[in-house]
Amino acid sequence: MKIGFDNDKYLKMQSEYIKERVGKFGDKLYLEFGGKLFDDFHASRVLPGFAPDSKLKMLRELKEQAEIIIVIGADAIERNKKREDLGITYDKDVLRLIEEYRSCGLYVGSVVVTMFTGQPAATAFKEKLEKKGIKVYRHYTIEGYPTNVPLIVSDEGFGKNDYIETSRPLVVVTAPGPGSGKMATCLSQLYHENKRGIKAGYAKFETFPIWNIPLKHPVNLAYEAATADLNDVNMIDPFHLEAYGVTTVNYNRDIEVFPVLNAVFEGIYGESPYKSPTDMGVNMVGNCIIDDDIVSEASRMEIIRRYYKALKLMAEGEEVSNEIYKIELLMKQAKITTDDRKVTVAAKERAESLGVPAAAIELNDGKIITSKTSDLLGASAALILNALKYLGNVDDEVHLIAPNAFEPIQDLKTAYLGSRNPRLHSDEVLIALALSALNDDNAKKAMEQLPKLKGCQVHTSDMLSDVDIKTFKKLGVDLTSEPVFTDGMKIK
Repeated sequence: MKIGFDNDKYLKMQSEYIKERVGKFGDKLYLEFGGKLFDDFHASRVLPGFAPDSKLKMLRELKEQAEIIIVIGADAIERNKKREDLGITYDKDVLRLIEEYRSCGLYVGSVVVTMFTGQPAATAFKEKLEKKGIKVYRHYTIEGYPTNVPLIVSDEGFGKNDYIETSRPLVVVTAPGPGSGKMATCLSQLYHENKRGIKAGYAKFETFPIWNIPLKHPVNLAYEAATADLNDVNMIDPFHLEAYGVTTVNYNRDIEVFPVLNAVFEGIYGESPYKSPTDMGVNMVGNCIIDDDIVSEASRMEIIRRYYKALKLMAEGEEVSNEIYKIELLMKQAKITTDDRKVTVAAKERAESLGVPAAAIELNDGKIITSKTSDLLGASAALILNALKYLGNVDDEVHLIAPNAFEPIQDLKTAYLGSRNPRLHSDEVLIALALSALNDDNAKKAMEQLPKLKGCQVHTSDMLSDVDIKTFKKLGVDLTSEPVFTDGMKIK
Protein backbone atom coordinates (compact mmCIF):
# COMPACT_ATOMS: atom_id res chain seq x y z
CA MET A 1 0.00 0.00 0.00
CA LYS A 2 1.27 3.43 -0.93
CA ILE A 3 1.53 5.68 2.11
CA GLY A 4 0.23 9.23 2.03
CA PHE A 5 -0.01 9.92 5.78
CA ASP A 6 2.65 10.02 8.52
CA ASN A 7 1.03 8.25 11.47
CA ASP A 8 4.00 8.60 13.85
CA LYS A 9 4.12 12.36 13.31
CA TYR A 10 0.37 12.49 13.87
CA LEU A 11 0.49 10.61 17.18
CA LYS A 12 3.17 12.91 18.56
CA MET A 13 1.65 16.16 17.32
CA GLN A 14 -1.93 15.26 18.27
CA SER A 15 -1.05 14.07 21.79
CA GLU A 16 0.86 17.24 22.56
CA TYR A 17 -1.94 19.45 21.29
CA ILE A 18 -4.62 17.68 23.34
CA LYS A 19 -2.51 17.95 26.50
CA GLU A 20 -2.07 21.65 25.81
CA ARG A 21 -5.84 22.13 25.49
CA VAL A 22 -6.53 20.22 28.71
CA GLY A 23 -4.22 22.60 30.52
CA LYS A 24 -6.21 25.66 29.43
CA PHE A 25 -9.31 24.82 31.48
CA GLY A 26 -9.98 24.59 35.17
CA ASP A 27 -11.87 21.84 36.97
CA LYS A 28 -12.91 19.67 34.05
CA LEU A 29 -12.66 19.35 30.26
CA TYR A 30 -15.28 17.64 28.13
CA LEU A 31 -13.50 16.39 25.00
CA GLU A 32 -15.85 15.35 22.22
CA PHE A 33 -14.33 12.56 20.15
CA GLY A 34 -15.84 12.67 16.66
CA GLY A 35 -15.57 9.72 14.33
CA LYS A 36 -14.55 6.43 15.86
CA LEU A 37 -12.18 6.03 18.77
CA PHE A 38 -11.70 2.36 17.84
CA ASP A 39 -11.66 0.99 14.32
CA ASP A 40 -11.53 4.26 12.38
CA PHE A 41 -11.47 2.44 9.06
CA HIS A 42 -12.81 5.41 7.12
CA ALA A 43 -9.78 7.46 8.13
CA SER A 44 -7.43 4.60 7.29
CA ARG A 45 -9.00 4.27 3.83
CA VAL A 46 -8.88 7.95 2.84
CA LEU A 47 -5.53 8.61 4.58
CA PRO A 48 -3.36 5.59 3.63
CA GLY A 49 -0.93 5.17 6.52
CA PHE A 50 -3.39 6.24 9.24
CA ALA A 51 -3.72 3.50 11.88
CA PRO A 52 -7.36 2.73 12.82
CA ASP A 53 -6.48 2.77 16.54
CA SER A 54 -4.46 6.01 16.56
CA LYS A 55 -6.93 7.86 18.80
CA LEU A 56 -6.90 5.02 21.29
CA LYS A 57 -3.11 5.12 21.54
CA MET A 58 -3.25 8.79 22.42
CA LEU A 59 -5.97 8.31 24.99
CA ARG A 60 -3.99 5.61 26.77
CA GLU A 61 -1.38 8.20 27.64
CA LEU A 62 -4.07 10.09 29.58
CA LYS A 63 -5.91 7.11 31.07
CA GLU A 64 -5.23 8.05 34.71
CA GLN A 65 -6.93 11.43 34.23
CA ALA A 66 -9.65 10.38 31.76
CA GLU A 67 -13.01 8.68 31.82
CA ILE A 68 -15.26 7.82 28.91
CA ILE A 69 -18.93 8.57 28.31
CA ILE A 70 -20.52 6.64 25.43
CA VAL A 71 -23.44 8.36 23.71
CA ILE A 72 -26.12 6.63 21.64
CA GLY A 73 -29.26 8.11 20.09
CA ALA A 74 -32.58 6.55 21.09
CA ASP A 75 -33.69 6.66 17.46
CA ALA A 76 -30.63 4.62 16.42
CA ILE A 77 -31.60 1.94 18.95
CA GLU A 78 -35.21 1.97 17.74
CA ARG A 79 -34.19 1.67 14.06
CA ASN A 80 -31.50 -0.96 14.68
CA LYS A 81 -29.02 1.35 12.96
CA LYS A 82 -25.86 -0.47 11.91
CA ARG A 83 -22.19 0.31 11.75
CA GLU A 84 -21.66 -0.66 8.14
CA ASP A 85 -17.94 -1.30 8.59
CA LEU A 86 -18.54 -3.90 11.31
CA GLY A 87 -22.03 -5.08 10.39
CA ILE A 88 -23.41 -4.71 13.94
CA THR A 89 -26.08 -2.43 15.37
CA TYR A 90 -25.21 0.68 17.38
CA ASP A 91 -26.56 -0.78 20.63
CA LYS A 92 -24.45 -3.92 20.25
CA ASP A 93 -21.46 -1.75 19.42
CA VAL A 94 -21.91 0.17 22.68
CA LEU A 95 -21.53 -3.12 24.57
CA ARG A 96 -18.52 -4.03 22.45
CA LEU A 97 -16.88 -0.65 23.02
CA ILE A 98 -17.35 -0.86 26.79
CA GLU A 99 -15.54 -4.18 26.86
CA GLU A 100 -12.82 -2.95 24.50
CA TYR A 101 -12.15 0.20 26.53
CA ARG A 102 -12.04 -1.71 29.78
CA SER A 103 -9.67 -4.30 28.33
CA CYS A 104 -7.29 -1.43 27.49
CA GLY A 105 -7.38 -0.10 31.05
CA LEU A 106 -9.71 2.81 30.24
CA TYR A 107 -12.50 3.80 32.61
CA VAL A 108 -16.04 3.91 31.17
CA GLY A 109 -18.09 6.05 33.51
CA SER A 110 -21.52 5.82 31.89
CA VAL A 111 -23.73 5.61 28.81
CA VAL A 112 -26.07 8.40 27.71
CA VAL A 113 -29.20 7.76 25.65
CA THR A 114 -29.90 10.98 23.75
CA MET A 115 -33.02 12.27 21.96
CA PHE A 116 -35.04 10.14 24.35
CA THR A 117 -38.83 10.34 24.02
CA GLY A 118 -39.77 7.08 25.68
CA GLN A 119 -38.89 4.76 22.80
CA PRO A 120 -39.55 1.16 23.95
CA ALA A 121 -36.33 -0.25 22.47
CA ALA A 122 -34.26 2.52 24.09
CA THR A 123 -35.92 1.88 27.45
CA ALA A 124 -35.19 -1.84 27.16
CA PHE A 125 -31.56 -1.11 26.27
CA LYS A 126 -31.22 1.18 29.30
CA GLU A 127 -32.55 -1.55 31.59
CA LYS A 128 -30.20 -4.10 30.01
CA LEU A 129 -27.16 -1.91 30.70
CA GLU A 130 -28.24 -1.18 34.25
CA LYS A 131 -28.52 -4.91 34.97
CA LYS A 132 -24.85 -5.12 33.95
CA GLY A 133 -24.01 -2.43 36.51
CA ILE A 134 -23.52 0.35 33.95
CA LYS A 135 -24.83 3.81 34.76
CA VAL A 136 -27.25 5.11 32.14
CA TYR A 137 -28.52 8.67 31.76
CA ARG A 138 -31.26 10.12 29.54
CA HIS A 139 -31.11 13.31 27.52
CA TYR A 140 -34.23 14.59 25.83
CA THR A 141 -35.17 16.36 22.62
CA ILE A 142 -35.40 20.15 22.92
CA GLU A 143 -37.83 22.02 20.71
CA GLY A 144 -36.04 24.49 18.47
CA TYR A 145 -32.58 22.97 18.96
CA PRO A 146 -30.05 24.37 18.11
CA THR A 147 -31.41 27.88 17.37
CA ASN A 148 -33.70 28.58 20.33
CA VAL A 149 -30.85 29.55 22.67
CA PRO A 150 -33.00 31.01 25.52
CA LEU A 151 -34.95 27.75 25.80
CA ILE A 152 -31.94 25.48 25.31
CA VAL A 153 -29.83 27.20 27.97
CA SER A 154 -32.53 27.00 30.65
CA ASP A 155 -34.01 24.61 33.17
CA GLU A 156 -36.59 23.61 30.55
CA GLY A 157 -33.86 22.86 28.01
CA PHE A 158 -30.54 21.38 29.10
CA GLY A 159 -31.82 21.57 32.64
CA LYS A 160 -34.32 18.74 31.98
CA ASN A 161 -31.53 16.34 31.03
CA ASP A 162 -30.07 13.96 33.57
CA TYR A 163 -26.86 15.29 35.12
CA ILE A 164 -24.03 12.86 34.33
CA GLU A 165 -21.90 12.16 37.37
CA THR A 166 -18.19 12.18 36.52
CA SER A 167 -15.10 11.77 38.67
CA ARG A 168 -12.08 12.64 36.51
CA PRO A 169 -10.78 15.91 35.04
CA LEU A 170 -10.82 14.75 31.39
CA VAL A 171 -14.16 13.41 30.17
CA VAL A 172 -14.03 11.87 26.70
CA VAL A 173 -17.44 11.80 25.01
CA THR A 174 -17.63 9.29 22.17
CA ALA A 175 -20.23 7.24 20.26
CA PRO A 176 -20.63 4.29 17.87
CA GLY A 177 -21.15 6.69 14.97
CA PRO A 178 -22.09 10.23 13.86
CA GLY A 179 -25.39 11.88 14.74
CA SER A 180 -25.53 10.36 18.22
CA GLY A 181 -25.61 13.67 20.11
CA LYS A 182 -22.07 13.96 21.47
CA MET A 183 -21.86 17.76 21.27
CA ALA A 184 -25.28 18.26 22.83
CA THR A 185 -24.24 15.95 25.67
CA CYS A 186 -21.13 18.06 26.29
CA LEU A 187 -23.07 21.33 26.21
CA SER A 188 -25.70 19.94 28.57
CA GLN A 189 -22.97 18.99 31.01
CA LEU A 190 -21.41 22.48 30.83
CA TYR A 191 -24.80 23.91 31.79
CA HIS A 192 -25.20 21.50 34.72
CA GLU A 193 -21.60 21.95 35.91
CA ASN A 194 -22.07 25.72 35.92
CA LYS A 195 -25.20 25.33 38.07
CA ARG A 196 -23.07 23.38 40.53
CA GLY A 197 -20.27 25.93 40.58
CA ILE A 198 -17.83 23.76 38.62
CA LYS A 199 -15.70 25.46 35.96
CA ALA A 200 -15.77 23.13 32.97
CA GLY A 201 -14.45 23.52 29.44
CA TYR A 202 -15.10 21.94 26.07
CA ALA A 203 -12.97 20.94 23.11
CA LYS A 204 -13.63 18.90 20.01
CA PHE A 205 -11.53 16.16 18.46
CA GLU A 206 -13.10 15.67 15.03
CA THR A 207 -10.97 14.06 12.34
CA PHE A 208 -13.21 15.21 9.46
CA PRO A 209 -13.71 17.50 7.72
CA ILE A 210 -10.07 18.56 7.82
CA TRP A 211 -10.06 22.25 8.63
CA ASN A 212 -6.79 23.28 6.95
CA ILE A 213 -7.20 21.74 3.48
CA PRO A 214 -9.51 23.06 0.71
CA LEU A 215 -13.27 22.78 1.07
CA LYS A 216 -13.62 20.59 -2.04
CA HIS A 217 -10.53 18.48 -1.42
CA PRO A 218 -11.35 14.78 -2.09
CA VAL A 219 -10.77 13.94 1.60
CA ASN A 220 -13.45 16.41 2.65
CA LEU A 221 -15.81 15.29 -0.12
CA ALA A 222 -15.33 11.68 1.04
CA TYR A 223 -16.44 12.75 4.52
CA GLU A 224 -19.65 14.18 3.07
CA ALA A 225 -20.22 10.91 1.22
CA ALA A 226 -19.67 8.96 4.45
CA THR A 227 -22.29 11.04 6.26
CA ALA A 228 -24.77 11.35 3.39
CA ASP A 229 -27.48 9.79 5.59
CA LEU A 230 -27.04 12.69 8.03
CA ASN A 231 -27.05 15.27 5.23
CA ASP A 232 -23.89 16.87 6.62
CA VAL A 233 -22.48 19.66 4.48
CA ASN A 234 -18.92 20.97 4.60
CA MET A 235 -18.76 24.74 4.78
CA ILE A 236 -16.31 27.59 5.10
CA ASP A 237 -16.32 28.58 8.78
CA PRO A 238 -17.81 32.12 8.66
CA PHE A 239 -16.96 32.83 12.31
CA HIS A 240 -13.28 32.02 11.79
CA LEU A 241 -13.14 34.03 8.58
CA GLU A 242 -14.66 37.05 10.32
CA ALA A 243 -12.46 36.77 13.41
CA TYR A 244 -9.11 36.09 11.75
CA GLY A 245 -9.52 36.65 8.01
CA VAL A 246 -8.45 33.03 7.45
CA THR A 247 -10.43 30.48 5.43
CA THR A 248 -10.99 27.17 7.23
CA VAL A 249 -13.39 24.25 6.75
CA ASN A 250 -16.01 22.98 9.18
CA TYR A 251 -19.41 21.40 8.77
CA ASN A 252 -22.95 22.64 9.09
CA ARG A 253 -23.90 21.12 12.45
CA ASP A 254 -20.93 22.64 14.26
CA ILE A 255 -21.47 26.01 12.61
CA GLU A 256 -25.19 25.96 13.44
CA VAL A 257 -24.61 25.05 17.08
CA PHE A 258 -21.76 27.52 17.66
CA PRO A 259 -24.06 30.32 18.96
CA VAL A 260 -25.40 27.85 21.51
CA LEU A 261 -21.89 26.98 22.63
CA ASN A 262 -21.04 30.66 22.90
CA ALA A 263 -24.12 31.28 25.04
CA VAL A 264 -23.17 28.41 27.36
CA PHE A 265 -19.61 29.64 27.72
CA GLU A 266 -20.74 33.20 28.36
CA GLY A 267 -22.91 31.88 31.19
CA ILE A 268 -19.88 30.14 32.70
CA TYR A 269 -17.02 32.57 32.09
CA GLY A 270 -18.74 35.82 31.16
CA GLU A 271 -17.23 35.43 27.68
CA SER A 272 -16.48 32.62 25.25
CA PRO A 273 -12.89 31.34 24.94
CA TYR A 274 -13.58 30.51 21.29
CA LYS A 275 -14.22 32.81 18.36
CA SER A 276 -15.15 30.07 15.90
CA PRO A 277 -16.01 26.37 15.59
CA THR A 278 -12.53 25.85 14.17
CA ASP A 279 -11.06 27.24 17.40
CA MET A 280 -12.86 24.47 19.31
CA GLY A 281 -11.02 21.73 17.44
CA VAL A 282 -7.75 20.00 18.24
CA ASN A 283 -7.35 18.19 14.91
CA MET A 284 -3.80 17.89 13.55
CA VAL A 285 -4.55 15.43 10.72
CA GLY A 286 -4.08 17.98 7.94
CA ASN A 287 -0.53 18.66 9.09
CA CYS A 288 0.48 15.01 8.64
CA ILE A 289 -0.49 14.39 5.01
CA ILE A 290 2.81 13.67 3.24
CA ASP A 291 1.56 12.79 -0.27
CA ASP A 292 -1.53 14.64 -1.41
CA ASP A 293 -1.86 12.65 -4.65
CA ILE A 294 -2.07 9.32 -2.80
CA VAL A 295 -4.56 10.68 -0.27
CA SER A 296 -6.69 12.29 -2.99
CA GLU A 297 -6.89 9.12 -5.06
CA ALA A 298 -7.79 7.02 -2.00
CA SER A 299 -10.54 9.51 -1.15
CA ARG A 300 -11.99 9.41 -4.65
CA MET A 301 -12.18 5.62 -4.40
CA GLU A 302 -13.93 5.98 -1.04
CA ILE A 303 -16.62 8.20 -2.58
CA ILE A 304 -17.32 5.52 -5.20
CA ARG A 305 -17.34 2.87 -2.47
CA ARG A 306 -19.93 4.87 -0.50
CA TYR A 307 -22.03 5.22 -3.65
CA TYR A 308 -22.16 1.47 -4.10
CA LYS A 309 -23.07 0.97 -0.45
CA ALA A 310 -26.05 3.29 -0.91
CA LEU A 311 -27.08 1.43 -4.08
CA LYS A 312 -26.91 -1.84 -2.15
CA LEU A 313 -29.24 -0.47 0.52
CA MET A 314 -31.70 0.68 -2.16
CA ALA A 315 -31.60 -2.77 -3.81
CA GLU A 316 -32.43 -4.29 -0.43
CA GLY A 317 -35.53 -2.09 -0.18
CA GLU A 318 -34.37 0.81 1.97
CA GLU A 319 -35.36 4.38 1.09
CA VAL A 320 -31.99 6.03 0.48
CA SER A 321 -32.69 7.99 -2.70
CA ASN A 322 -31.60 11.28 -1.11
CA GLU A 323 -28.27 9.74 -0.08
CA ILE A 324 -27.73 8.45 -3.60
CA TYR A 325 -28.52 11.85 -5.14
CA LYS A 326 -26.11 13.55 -2.74
CA ILE A 327 -23.25 11.15 -3.44
CA GLU A 328 -23.86 11.49 -7.18
CA LEU A 329 -23.44 15.25 -6.74
CA LEU A 330 -20.22 14.70 -4.78
CA MET A 331 -18.93 12.45 -7.55
CA LYS A 332 -19.55 15.25 -10.05
CA GLN A 333 -17.68 17.70 -7.81
CA ALA A 334 -14.79 15.22 -7.58
CA LYS A 335 -14.99 14.71 -11.38
CA ILE A 336 -15.27 10.92 -11.09
CA THR A 337 -17.58 8.11 -12.19
CA THR A 338 -17.77 4.47 -11.15
CA ASP A 339 -15.57 3.68 -14.17
CA ASP A 340 -12.68 5.43 -12.41
CA ARG A 341 -12.49 2.40 -10.14
CA LYS A 342 -10.54 -0.13 -12.18
CA VAL A 343 -11.97 -3.22 -10.51
CA THR A 344 -15.51 -2.02 -11.19
CA VAL A 345 -14.85 -1.94 -14.92
CA ALA A 346 -12.99 -5.27 -14.90
CA ALA A 347 -15.70 -7.15 -13.00
CA LYS A 348 -18.55 -5.79 -15.12
CA GLU A 349 -16.77 -6.50 -18.40
CA ARG A 350 -16.00 -10.10 -17.35
CA ALA A 351 -19.61 -10.68 -16.28
CA GLU A 352 -21.02 -9.20 -19.49
CA SER A 353 -18.71 -11.23 -21.71
CA LEU A 354 -19.41 -14.55 -19.96
CA GLY A 355 -23.01 -14.08 -18.83
CA VAL A 356 -22.25 -15.27 -15.31
CA PRO A 357 -21.38 -13.43 -12.06
CA ALA A 358 -17.78 -12.26 -11.93
CA ALA A 359 -15.39 -10.45 -9.59
CA ALA A 360 -12.17 -8.46 -9.76
CA ILE A 361 -9.44 -7.44 -7.33
CA GLU A 362 -6.75 -4.80 -7.69
CA LEU A 363 -3.63 -5.88 -5.83
CA ASN A 364 -1.20 -3.48 -4.23
CA ASP A 365 1.16 -3.65 -7.21
CA GLY A 366 -1.67 -2.52 -9.51
CA LYS A 367 -2.34 -5.95 -11.02
CA ILE A 368 -6.01 -6.68 -11.78
CA ILE A 369 -7.13 -10.28 -11.18
CA THR A 370 -10.59 -11.50 -12.20
CA SER A 371 -12.75 -14.57 -11.61
CA LYS A 372 -16.11 -16.06 -12.56
CA THR A 373 -18.77 -18.23 -10.99
CA SER A 374 -18.48 -21.93 -11.86
CA ASP A 375 -20.18 -25.19 -10.88
CA LEU A 376 -17.67 -25.58 -8.02
CA LEU A 377 -16.95 -22.05 -6.82
CA GLY A 378 -18.67 -18.75 -6.39
CA ALA A 379 -16.89 -15.78 -8.00
CA SER A 380 -15.68 -14.50 -4.62
CA ALA A 381 -14.10 -17.83 -3.66
CA ALA A 382 -12.47 -18.17 -7.07
CA LEU A 383 -11.17 -14.61 -6.88
CA ILE A 384 -9.37 -15.25 -3.59
CA LEU A 385 -7.70 -18.37 -4.97
CA ASN A 386 -6.69 -16.61 -8.20
CA ALA A 387 -5.19 -13.69 -6.28
CA LEU A 388 -3.28 -15.96 -3.90
CA LYS A 389 -1.84 -17.90 -6.83
CA TYR A 390 -0.54 -14.70 -8.40
CA LEU A 391 0.91 -13.39 -5.14
CA GLY A 392 2.57 -16.72 -4.36
CA ASN A 393 3.94 -17.19 -7.89
CA VAL A 394 1.95 -20.40 -8.24
CA ASP A 395 1.19 -21.43 -11.83
CA ASP A 396 -2.40 -20.67 -12.82
CA GLU A 397 -3.00 -24.27 -13.90
CA VAL A 398 -2.06 -25.69 -10.49
CA HIS A 399 -4.91 -26.90 -8.28
CA LEU A 400 -4.45 -25.44 -4.79
CA ILE A 401 -7.26 -27.71 -3.61
CA ALA A 402 -7.55 -31.22 -5.00
CA PRO A 403 -10.66 -31.52 -7.22
CA ASN A 404 -11.86 -34.59 -5.31
CA ALA A 405 -11.90 -32.52 -2.10
CA PHE A 406 -14.83 -30.44 -3.33
CA GLU A 407 -17.33 -33.27 -3.63
CA PRO A 408 -17.58 -34.19 0.08
CA ILE A 409 -17.92 -30.51 1.03
CA GLN A 410 -20.68 -30.01 -1.53
CA ASP A 411 -22.38 -33.20 -0.33
CA LEU A 412 -22.22 -31.95 3.26
CA LYS A 413 -23.82 -28.63 2.26
CA THR A 414 -26.66 -30.04 0.20
CA ALA A 415 -27.40 -33.45 1.73
CA TYR A 416 -26.88 -32.65 5.41
CA LEU A 417 -27.04 -28.86 5.91
CA GLY A 418 -29.98 -28.11 3.63
CA SER A 419 -28.22 -25.74 1.25
CA ARG A 420 -29.59 -25.46 -2.30
CA ASN A 421 -26.35 -23.92 -3.56
CA PRO A 422 -23.58 -26.53 -3.94
CA ARG A 423 -20.92 -23.98 -4.87
CA LEU A 424 -18.35 -23.18 -2.19
CA HIS A 425 -18.34 -19.81 -0.48
CA SER A 426 -15.12 -17.97 0.23
CA ASP A 427 -14.90 -19.10 3.87
CA GLU A 428 -15.36 -22.74 2.89
CA VAL A 429 -12.65 -22.45 0.24
CA LEU A 430 -10.23 -20.95 2.77
CA ILE A 431 -10.84 -23.84 5.17
CA ALA A 432 -10.24 -26.32 2.35
CA LEU A 433 -7.09 -24.43 1.37
CA ALA A 434 -5.81 -24.55 4.94
CA LEU A 435 -6.27 -28.33 5.00
CA SER A 436 -4.49 -28.69 1.66
CA ALA A 437 -1.60 -26.59 2.98
CA LEU A 438 -0.79 -29.36 5.47
CA ASN A 439 0.60 -31.54 2.68
CA ASP A 440 0.90 -29.30 -0.38
CA ASP A 441 3.68 -26.69 -0.71
CA ASN A 442 1.78 -24.64 -3.30
CA ALA A 443 -1.27 -24.44 -1.05
CA LYS A 444 0.96 -23.47 1.87
CA LYS A 445 2.65 -20.80 -0.22
CA ALA A 446 -0.76 -19.44 -1.26
CA MET A 447 -2.01 -19.37 2.35
CA GLU A 448 0.99 -17.26 3.36
CA GLN A 449 -0.12 -14.54 0.91
CA LEU A 450 -3.43 -13.83 2.68
CA PRO A 451 -2.14 -10.76 4.61
CA LYS A 452 -1.24 -9.14 1.28
CA LEU A 453 -4.94 -8.86 0.40
CA LYS A 454 -5.48 -6.25 3.11
CA GLY A 455 -6.29 -2.85 1.63
CA CYS A 456 -6.92 -4.22 -1.87
CA GLN A 457 -9.90 -3.09 -3.94
CA VAL A 458 -12.57 -5.68 -4.87
CA HIS A 459 -15.72 -5.41 -6.98
CA THR A 460 -18.31 -8.05 -7.82
CA SER A 461 -20.89 -7.99 -10.59
CA ASP A 462 -23.70 -9.07 -8.26
CA MET A 463 -24.75 -8.85 -4.64
CA LEU A 464 -22.89 -11.21 -2.32
CA SER A 465 -24.07 -13.44 0.48
CA ASP A 466 -23.49 -12.31 4.04
CA VAL A 467 -20.89 -15.08 4.36
CA ASP A 468 -18.76 -13.73 1.50
CA ILE A 469 -19.13 -10.13 2.70
CA LYS A 470 -17.92 -11.09 6.17
CA THR A 471 -14.96 -13.02 4.75
CA PHE A 472 -13.84 -10.04 2.68
CA LYS A 473 -14.18 -7.79 5.73
CA LYS A 474 -11.99 -10.13 7.76
CA LEU A 475 -9.40 -10.07 4.98
CA GLY A 476 -9.45 -6.26 5.09
CA VAL A 477 -10.34 -5.62 1.46
CA ASP A 478 -12.40 -2.65 0.27
CA LEU A 479 -15.44 -4.31 -1.27
CA THR A 480 -18.16 -2.97 -3.57
CA SER A 481 -20.83 -4.80 -5.55
CA GLU A 482 -23.25 -4.03 -8.34
CA PRO A 483 -26.83 -3.75 -6.98
CA VAL A 484 -27.86 -6.85 -8.95
CA PHE A 485 -29.41 -10.06 -7.64
CA THR A 486 -28.64 -13.24 -9.57
CA ASP A 487 -30.77 -16.29 -10.20
CA GLY A 488 -28.51 -19.32 -10.15
CA MET A 489 -25.74 -18.75 -12.67
CA LYS A 490 -27.36 -16.23 -14.99
CA ILE A 491 -27.45 -12.52 -14.32
CA LYS A 492 -30.96 -11.07 -14.30
